[in-house]
Amino acid sequence: MHDKPQPKLRPATLTAQAAGAVDATTDGVVPAVHPATTFIRDEDYETGAQNNTYLRSNAPNGRMVENLLAKLEGAADAMVFPSGMAAVAAVFRTVPSGAAVLVQSQIYWGTTAWIRAFCERRDITLIEVEASDTAAFGAACDAHRPALAWIETPSNPWLRSVDITACAEAAHGVGATLVADMTAATPVLTQALSFGADVVMHSATKGINGHSDVLAGALAVADAESALWQAVRADRDMAGAVLGPFEAWLLLRGMRTLPLRVERMSTNALALAQFLEDHPKVEQVMYPGLPSHEGHVVALRQMTGGFGPLLSFVVRGGATAALGAVGRLQLFHRATSLGGVESLVEHRHTIEPHTGIPEGLLRLSVGIEDVRDLQDDLAQALGQ
Repeated sequence: MHDKPQPKLRPATLTAQAAGAVDATTDGVVPAVHPATTFIRDEDYETGAQNNTYLRSNAPNGRMVENLLAKLEGAADAMVFPSGMAAVAAVFRTVPSGAAVLVQSQIYWGTTAWIRAFCERRDITLIEVEASDTAAFGAACDAHRPALAWIETPSNPWLRSVDITACAEAAHGVGATLVADMTAATPVLTQALSFGADVVMHSATKGINGHSDVLAGALAVADAESALWQAVRADRDMAGAVLGPFEAWLLLRGMRTLPLRVERMSTNALALAQFLEDHPKVEQVMYPGLPSHEGHVVALRQMTGGFGPLLSFVVRGGATAALGAVGRLQLFHRATSLGGVESLVEHRHTIEPHTGIPEGLLRLSVGIEDVRDLQDDLAQALGQ
């Protein structure tokens, strides 16, 4: 009897069923946590069916997450890490000393700060460019011929849209690897590999987990045999930047509702962006779902089913007015991070005072609450 071919499942089905992960021991529909750090070999010292040897190299719970993420991304392989920054570091450690890297400017400050320090230590030439300006990105590739190019779309906190295909063509034209940080979009809205990126990075702490209770990072790759990917895998194995079993189990559990959460958060965020755009106390709204946004056309081409939970807006009156509004908010939690089921607000100038952030800018991570309650909260906080 021949096995029936497996249909290509859509994201909602893949995630709800965790890409088929179950508890093989008890037949439970939820897989178990596997905390063992080492695994038994047989009399001939051969490993078992899953080739498990030691948790740093072989993590059953981590593999379940990686299998699901690879399917969502249309990737050849995926790896999970104990944080998004651990994933960033794993990629950049593949760059040889003396090489050049091209990095999008005004992205997540934690990424920028770490890359700057790392490149200085390793004698790597760092070029920063506004990647939403396709011509500038291409010119920088031609001028500097980087080994690695890094983009983030939509960017945090400016919400700039970057043309992944154009950047991939420019990077590949000079032999560079293109890595895309897709944290704000998640694979539900954009599969960057299909647009030409070589590697996708996620801070899985954010939307992929979605419950503000797991610190994790992830990478997915188009070519699992590439030298970069093999170097990243060897580095993770030897350096030990692995995700713990319980964190991986929680991450898989969070991913089961990923499409539902992203759909609701995107719908809510668009409604709030439209409300804020018409508010007299608001100077500017940054959200790629708005037709007025300079990256709207690119976002329409790359994002399917919504524009994500992240939006920023500038309050008229600078820091005093913005902080006053933040202090009056009752539903939005004043906290760092994004992509969780609860709505958050940050006054970015307080967090990053020396990075060119406008003093009146507030960044919202919009959750899954009733959008009418969220809008009412913003309305009373901003006043008329």
